[in-house]
Amino acid sequence: MKRSFRTLCLLALSLLLLTVTALADMGPKPQLTVEVKNAPQEPYYLDLLAEGDAPSCPSLTEEELAALDADLYGCLLAAIPAGWHGCVSQGTDGAPIWGDLTPDGDGCHSFGYYGVPWTYRVLMVTKSGETFLSEVQTRRVLQSSVTVDWAAKTLSAAPVWVGYVLELLATLVPTLLLEGALLALLGLWNRRNLMVFLAANAATQLAMFLLLGTTALKEGVGFGYYLLFLPLELVILLAETFAYRRFFTGTSKRRAAVYGISANLCSAVLGWFLAEPVWKFIVSIS
Repeated sequence: MKRSFRTLCLLALSLLLLTVTALADMGPKPQLTVEVKNAPQEPYYLDLLAEGDAPSCPSLTEEELAALDADLYGCLLAAIPAGWHGCVSQGTDGAPIWGDLTPDGDGCHSFGYYGVPWTYRVLMVTKSGETFLSEVQTRRVLQSSVTVDWAAKTLSAAPVWVGYVLELLATLVPTLLLEGALLALLGLWNRRNLMVFLAANAATQLAMFLLLGTTALKEGVGFGYYLLFLPLELVILLAETFAYRRFFTGTSKRRAAVYGISANLCSAVLGWFLAEPVWKFIVSIS
C-alpha cells in the first residue's frame, strides 16, 4: 500500500511538471490606467507625477515633442509642483515608461512599464489654464486603475480588498465545484466525507490564496507565479490526499487516495489555465 501511494505521488508530480511551458516573457509589467469622467470640453494634457526633480533623460522623443501643443505643454510643465516631475512629459530616472498625455477613445490614459511610480500624483491641465492636481496616491498592486472626475476635481480608486476577495473566490469556487463533482461521481459522497472535503479545501485554498493569490495581485501572473504554483499544488495534493485516506469513511484508503490525487490534478490544471485570465479580469475592474 505504501509503495502504491508513493507511486501515485510520483505520478502526480510528473503530471504537474508536464504542464510547465516555455515562458519567454518574464511576466506582466506595471501599469496604471487613469479614466477621466466629465472631461473638459477643450484640449488637455494629463500626466503622472513622481517624486524628485526632473531627470536628465526625457521620455519623449524630439518628434513627439514637436507634435505637442507648445502652449499646452508649457502650461503642463509650469503646473508641476516643486519636488515632483512629469513621468511622460519630463522622463524617469533610468526606468522607461510609456503613456499618452492625451486620452484614447474611451477617455483613458494608460501608463505602463517599469517607470510607473508606486507613489504618484495625477496632474491635468487644460488649454485655458485650468488645472487639477491629485493628492499623493500609492499603488498597492502591479496593475490598477483610478478615476478622475474633472467636474468634481476628485480622484478615486476601487478598494484594494475587492481584488483580494475576488482572487480568493476565483480560486475557491471552481475548486469546490470540480472536486465536489468528482466526489459524487466516484460514489464517495456522504455527510462525513463531505465535511472532510470542505474542511480540507477551506484550509488549503486559504493557504494557496495567502501565498499565491496575493502574489498575483501584487506582482502579476508571470514566470515567478508559475514557479511557485507547482510546489504549492504538490503540497496541497499530498496534504489533502493524506486527509482523505485518514478520515474518509465508506471506502478503502486506496480509493480515497486515488480521489485525492485525481481531484487535485484536475483542479491544478484548471487553476494553471485560469490564473492569467482571472487576474486580467480582476485588474480590469479594479
